[in-house]
Amino acid sequence: MTVEEIAQGFINVANETMCRPIRQLTEMKGHETKNHALACFGGAGPQHACAIARSLGMKEVLIHRFCGILSAYGMGMADVVEEEQEPYSAVYGPESVLEVSNREATLLNRVIEKLQLQGFKEDSITTETYLNLRYEGTDTAIMVKSPMNQDGSRGDYAIEFVRLFQQEYGFELQNRNILICDVRVRGIGVTNILKPRALDPVLGTPKIEGRYRVYFGNGWHDTPLFKLEDMACGHAICGPAVIMNGNSTVIIEPNCKAVVTKYGNIKIEIESIHRVVEASKEVADVVQLSIFNHRFMGIAEQMGRTLQRTSISTNIKERLDFSCALFGPDSGLVANAPHVPVHLGAMSSTVRWQLDYWGDNLNEGDVLVTNHPCAGGSHLPDITVVTPVFDNGKLVFFVASRGHHAEIGGITPGSMPPFSKSIWEEGAAIKAFKLVEKGIFQEEGISKLLLFPSSDDSAHNIPGTRRLQDNLSDLRAQIAANQRGISLIKELIEQYGLATVQSYMNHVQVNAAGAVREMLKSVAAKISSLSAKNEGDSVIIEEEDFMDDGSVIHLKLTIDRKKGEAFFDFSGTSPEVYGNWNAPEAVTAAAVIYCLRSLVDVDIPLNQGCLAPVKIYIPPGSFLSPSDKAAVVGGNVLTSQRITDVVLTAFQACACSQGCMNNLTFGDNTFGYYETIGGGSGAGPTWHGASGVQCHMTNTRMTDPEIFEQRYPVLLHRFGLRKYSGGGGIHRGGDGIVREIEFRRPVVVSILSERRVHAPRGLKGGIDGARGANFLITKDGRKVNLGGKNTVEVQGGEILQILTPGGGGWGSLSAANEG
Repeated sequence: MTVEEIAQGFINVANETMCRPIRQLTEMKGHETKNHALACFGGAGPQHACAIARSLGMKEVLIHRFCGILSAYGMGMADVVEEEQEPYSAVYGPESVLEVSNREATLLNRVIEKLQLQGFKEDSITTETYLNLRYEGTDTAIMVKSPMNQDGSRGDYAIEFVRLFQQEYGFELQNRNILICDVRVRGIGVTNILKPRALDPVLGTPKIEGRYRVYFGNGWHDTPLFKLEDMACGHAICGPAVIMNGNSTVIIEPNCKAVVTKYGNIKIEIESIHRVVEASKEVADVVQLSIFNHRFMGIAEQMGRTLQRTSISTNIKERLDFSCALFGPDSGLVANAPHVPVHLGAMSSTVRWQLDYWGDNLNEGDVLVTNHPCAGGSHLPDITVVTPVFDNGKLVFFVASRGHHAEIGGITPGSMPPFSKSIWEEGAAIKAFKLVEKGIFQEEGISKLLLFPSSDDSAHNIPGTRRLQDNLSDLRAQIAANQRGISLIKELIEQYGLATVQSYMNHVQVNAAGAVREMLKSVAAKISSLSAKNEGDSVIIEEEDFMDDGSVIHLKLTIDRKKGEAFFDFSGTSPEVYGNWNAPEAVTAAAVIYCLRSLVDVDIPLNQGCLAPVKIYIPPGSFLSPSDKAAVVGGNVLTSQRITDVVLTAFQACACSQGCMNNLTFGDNTFGYYETIGGGSGAGPTWHGASGVQCHMTNTRMTDPEIFEQRYPVLLHRFGLRKYSGGGGIHRGGDGIVREIEFRRPVVVSILSERRVHAPRGLKGGIDGARGANFLITKDGRKVNLGGKNTVEVQGGEILQILTPGGGGWGSLSAANEG
């Protein structure tokens, strides 16, 4: 590569890095970037505008003449705004609208009075009224401006709300009340300090200040330079060109055309071009490799935004308990968004199982659904929707989304039973089903599977899902997310060509494999002189840890320091347990791939290449490879954390984290709620552990306290750090969390947790983190220890107190002091 090509490569990567958040933020609001113009500001922004717009599929760029000082200019143009807001909770209807009018009048008087005190006359003041509305049973409200009919009369807020909801979330909720949350009035004092100045139109061409050689992607160009002050309305310039305006520099790229508008601004018309990238099957261009990394990850991120936007459940929309990813035609993971690690590492097994099962019986318009552990699933609440991607009739990619459904049936509300012994007790189990067949949504079929789970034992009547409509809504959201991914993949193929896209799909995996090999060589060199056993070119480390019932996870890790390869041998792990913390093989693979990606210190997407230098052996019949009848609901959320601790300890990377997700569910026959609670993370050689965070294999949010109390029959008494629960050492482990919830009516509460017996271990002489504990405080004041796993029927007024574990410390303070 020439020096110019390298410099251009840096610019291309920077541009693609800027494109990702633009796509994310636009998608989040339900808009497609290609349907909009790119507004540009700042001194340097206009230099990148053409390239970014082209990458985003936009046809137009708008650059203000004062873009370099736009903030200052905007302040001069800005009006003065005063707002008054008042909470008002009611079902939208004629009576509540009348009450809104009364409150609106009071608020209007207040904002007008405030503006008049600032010197604004009545004819310079305008007002706007808004209602904050939401559907009953949802958490996301939309601020709706008072609509006006064509005859000047006030329109219906509800009609406008339904339109805005449809635009932003992609669907409409039928037969749901609309709730008013609050009333807001905005008063605007019009300043008129600055006004845009119109330019006289001219004919001819503007004066050229000079000509310079400028390098663009396809080589050097003789490029004219213009000054904006010498240009007038109607002047048009074809790229390549440079326009200077005193506070910014505008680059007009080849195949673009700039026009000066009436008010002296610049409008650039972008001509889309098909990008030709030479794609070698053996060697990747480092610039294009970085760009395709961003593009593949960006597709997964936008799928996630679509899923969050169009879903209805608290679990997916608020807690973000979902993951989206892109897979090759062989089912290998290509790229993912930074969602939930335990999902992402396991989803490749799911796609592979579906590919083997359906074979050639996959058609364009088909969408698959599955959640069974033997089909690559993690646990039953995690439902995976897989969509094949075709190009001219050829299978070229898969896209998939996995979301945790808070209710899919089973013996307890919330579908996370602490005492399940067989998988049928945990809810509906689906190995393979076409959720959409040739474009037709199979509502009757999926409803039957969710409402009437089958059991090996006909004597047992398994409860089906208690929230079918929520399940169907979230499944539709997953379909929409996958469809968004397909659209973006096809855009990428149209832009670069199928051969180039698939070539770089392989290159990003090869690049990840190379990064993992280098990491393994580096780790082997560091630990070979410590407690590890050396055999020829191999370094061998053995590590184990225990579940609270005494079951052991044993790992013999062998690293080839020359080849950069590793063998994870879990021989010696305890057999399948008569409980639900059995973990499907896909969960162990997910934990291993997560640890490897975390140890690599270069920016690569987590993909199948991370496992290329690695072999994993799990003894059949162990609780890391259980039978297809075994209960597994806790393996995904408990055992996965313990596997991660064992692997990271073997690598001497950090002390043990809380080793648990502290799964809490509660509900009755009408609803189910689920959450995971954070704790302390383990300390490392150069850092203290983080306090009160979701650790390792989970990456979900907590439900906001306001939403939690508004939507469920609870009061949140306490939610804070559990001080001094992190283990001591040169670097301290992170502190756990204290969470106290009072229930306002009788419900069934289930807790599924670990590290209540065996504490999170410190490393290199660091002190163990504190163990967790779960208590029920009854109405008569008794404090009852519930143990690590339990289900209890609580009464109104009783309080659940959960103390989550702290992280282990790193390094011995006494040894450091002696030294």
